[in-house]
Formats: sequence, C-alpha cells, structure tokens
Amino acid sequence: MTPASKQYLHPEAVRRIGRLELRARHIVEGVLSGMHRSPYFGQSVEFLQHRQYAPGDDLRHVDWKVWAKQDRLYVKQFEEDTNLRCTLLVDVSASMAYGQGPLNKYDYAATLATSLAYLLFKQHDSVAALTFADTIRDRTPMRNVPAALAGIVGCLDAHQPDHKTDAGAIFQEVAETSARRGLMVVISDLLAAPESTLRGLRTLRQRGHDVLVLQVLDDDELDFPFDGPTRFEGLELPRHVNCHPRTLRAGYLQALEEFLTTLRRGCARDAVDYALVRTSQPFDAALAAFLCRREARRRNVR
Repeated sequence: MTPASKQYLHPEAVRRIGRLELRARHIVEGVLSGMHRSPYFGQSVEFLQHRQYAPGDDLRHVDWKVWAKQDRLYVKQFEEDTNLRCTLLVDVSASMAYGQGPLNKYDYAATLATSLAYLLFKQHDSVAALTFADTIRDRTPMRNVPAALAGIVGCLDAHQPDHKTDAGAIFQEVAETSARRGLMVVISDLLAAPESTLRGLRTLRQRGHDVLVLQVLDDDELDFPFDGPTRFEGLELPRHVNCHPRTLRAGYLQALEEFLTTLRRGCARDAVDYALVRTSQPFDAALAAFLCRREARRRNVR
C-alpha cells in the first residue's frame, strides 16, 4: 500500500467524487437535504401558523390580508426544513484489513465515508464521523462546514484495523448517547454475531434515527475463488485452517448466504436501509445506487 493510496481524497478520488456529485445532484437535493423536519420556526415554503406581530419582525412576513380584515398585524410562521444530521459509523476492526485489490475493506469504507461527507457538506448538512471496533476508537463533532472534512479524514486515518468487532454494543451506545435524531450510516463488513448486530440497529431505529447499512465485503469473501492447498488465518481470532478450498466452497457459500439473508431480513423487518457493496465496485457507483434507493423509498412512502 503506497502512501498516496492511504489519502482518501487523493486526486483520483476527488475526480470521482466530483463525477458522483454531478450525476447524483438532482437526487441528493431531493433525498438528503431536509430529510427531517424541525419543530422550530424559520423561513421556508411551508406555512405553519400566524402569530401577532412584534417589533423587529420582518415586514415581508406580515399577512396584509389579515390586517385588512382585522386591523391587526400578524406575521406568518413557517416550518423550518432543517439540514440533515448524519453520523458516519465506520468499522475499524481487524477483519476490515482484508483485501486483495488496490484498497482493503477499511480503505474502501473510509473512501465511502469521505465521499458521503463531501456530498453532505456541499449541501450544508451536518456530519460527524465515528470509528469503532470493540469500542469507539475516535469521533468528530457534528459540524456543517466544508472545513470539517479534514477532521473526518483525520479521524478515519487515525487508526488501522485491529481488535474484534462488537458492532451491536457500539450501536446500543450510540443510540443511548445521541440526543438528537438523525441519519446513522453504518459502513462495516458486519462480520459478527448477526443477532447482536440487528439488536443494536433496532435500538437505533427505536430511538427515532434513520439507519442505513453499507455492508462492505471483498470479492474473495463473496465468491470464495481459492484453489489449491491454502492456509486461512483468522484476523479477529487466533485460529487458522489448512485445507483444500474445493472441499469447503459449497458449505462456505451456503453459510455465507444464510448469514447475509439473516442480515437482509432483519434490516427489512426494522426498516433499516441495507446494501451489500463489493470492494471491486466503484465507490461513486455504490453511492449513486444508494441515493437512487433512498429516492425510490421516499417516493413510495409519500
């Protein structure tokens, strides 16, 4: 791995993010900006109610038709479309170090997270990042200025994949400590007990958060292309297996499909958006697909 490849916003990444923004801008504006409405009042296009005029109120909001009928000054109040608050939860456990391509799973996940943060900052949305394994490793404050992107990149680059995953406990902790509702984007291989993982995701949903899961897996993990005598070593457990992969392939793929089906069904049951992403898939295409799914879902619930 060269130093340049560890810079998640190296020139090629910037170009690809730019292309993604151009392709997805019309979807982004309709899906990400103002996904959650606020009870606070502000300037918007959706009328809420009247209140009596007070010195200093903007005269542009005076309802002159009401004044003509009642000889009293009232101003219009509007419901404020607040910017989205998004927390990026990125897995930095040992299993994320696996990868045979130009980027391992963690590099790919960090690129996805950085790209999404870039798009959100462009829309003046608020973003925070959090890396986790068995504990929360690092986090950034919720901010809505483009300059905060450097802090997110620094957070993602501060730790290398290590230790076991305890995703379910992390999600529980985040749910208990997040005072305001928002979008929680989980980027992880989710290689942990699915029951615990789903329980944590369910808690996030029960606390009112919108939850998106991007499960990042390497082609090797999904296709099991190995041939010839091979030694498989655990990344999160001190175990290894010496075997001929052909004898394991059918059983492995069946177990993998059962594992993925459990996650997909659990997420669907709890209204958690779920997507499986291969590390061989261009990350701009992965994010564009996500935005399309979000837009389709938004239209379906209207």
